[in-house]
Amino acid sequence: MAVDLLLGLQWGDEGKGKIVDVFTSKYDIIARFQGGPNAGHTLVFNGRKHVLHTIPSGIFHDNTVNLVGNGVVIDPVIFQKELDKLDEQNVDYKSSLCISRKAHIILPTHRLLDAASEASKGKAKIGSTLKGIGPTYMDKTGRNGIRVGDIELADWKDKYRALADKHEAMIDFYNVDIQYDLEELETDFFAAIDTLKSLQFIDSEEYIHQAQNSGKSILAEGAQGSLLDIDFGTYPFVTSSNTTAAGACTGLGVAPNQIGDVFGIFKAYTTRVGSGPFPTELFDEDGETMARVGHEFGATTGRPRRCGWLDLVALRYACQVNGVTQLIMMKGDVLSGFKNLKVCTAYNYKGETIHHLPYNIEEENVTPIYREVKGWSEDLTGMTEASQLPKEFNTYVEFLENELNIPITIVSVGPDRKQTIVRKTI
Repeated sequence: MAVDLLLGLQWGDEGKGKIVDVFTSKYDIIARFQGGPNAGHTLVFNGRKHVLHTIPSGIFHDNTVNLVGNGVVIDPVIFQKELDKLDEQNVDYKSSLCISRKAHIILPTHRLLDAASEASKGKAKIGSTLKGIGPTYMDKTGRNGIRVGDIELADWKDKYRALADKHEAMIDFYNVDIQYDLEELETDFFAAIDTLKSLQFIDSEEYIHQAQNSGKSILAEGAQGSLLDIDFGTYPFVTSSNTTAAGACTGLGVAPNQIGDVFGIFKAYTTRVGSGPFPTELFDEDGETMARVGHEFGATTGRPRRCGWLDLVALRYACQVNGVTQLIMMKGDVLSGFKNLKVCTAYNYKGETIHHLPYNIEEENVTPIYREVKGWSEDLTGMTEASQLPKEFNTYVEFLENELNIPITIVSVGPDRKQTIVRKTI
């Protein structure tokens, strides 16, 4: 049975966690395929907000397996904190959560390296979440990393010590003032490792292969967004993993011809956290309204998100590199009350009108070209049926569908799982 994918099409924070939660009842397995605790997937149901960082967003559903794939990097300390919160809600994760032995582990010194590296950049910093993600992926590609399967081996602490010592020498090289007590950090780390070892470790690529053969339905859950992809994002202001559809193949061991539907999630406007180019960013009252109404603060870092109009040039690009088959539009409710909306349909790039994403989209090279669309005043948050949506809202959605040539099958009108409207069934 084919594996469906669900991923973000912008700079992250699109609302993937909510939609995975909504979709979970249709799937037997939810599998995270990349990223780590730099992700923040927010779910709201029964009047309560839940934020997950590494654990798949199907964890609150019974009879669903939640798999952390080989492409994910795991911080045992943060992972344990997530488990503690699940314990508070009596979630039986030990029977439903499994971890790939090939997933890499974030060490305390990875986080320290991340902080030292970012501090050394000064004004040129890239906006790292400082969770140790980059250094962990660097050790992975440098063939120095420690994987989940290693902690089952008798000599794994020797391997840990050698790598941690190497990291401390690298921290000294940066010559920045990073204060830390490694012994204290290691106390928490090794305690969390013991917790991790109480969970089910699997050879995930074989597990998924057998699940497919037995007819199990699988949804691969992405983290961050396509414009943060290490290859296809706005480099160097990107994350350290492949956040696009191709990353699901390498992050889970799924063959390309086994991919089914690709659900692409985007906001009705655009946001970005941290540094990097953002052609449609707003610095006026409209941008402030989006941020205030949309509660635009990072689920992981708490940092305020930059806001701007929807960028169809970037969105079209993300749809292309992912092979998106269905679109899901989030936060349409945030735009209620705007008399007119703007949508970027092209760029003026060095004096030429273009409709594709160029190599460099810094503001000195790119000026967005906008088309204006009439807004709506109705409050969407209480609507439950497509027939209730205002005419102007539908016109906006249909305009986007025509521009992207991909159906927008679902729209979200609020953070709760119930505030999700199916427009059409494919």
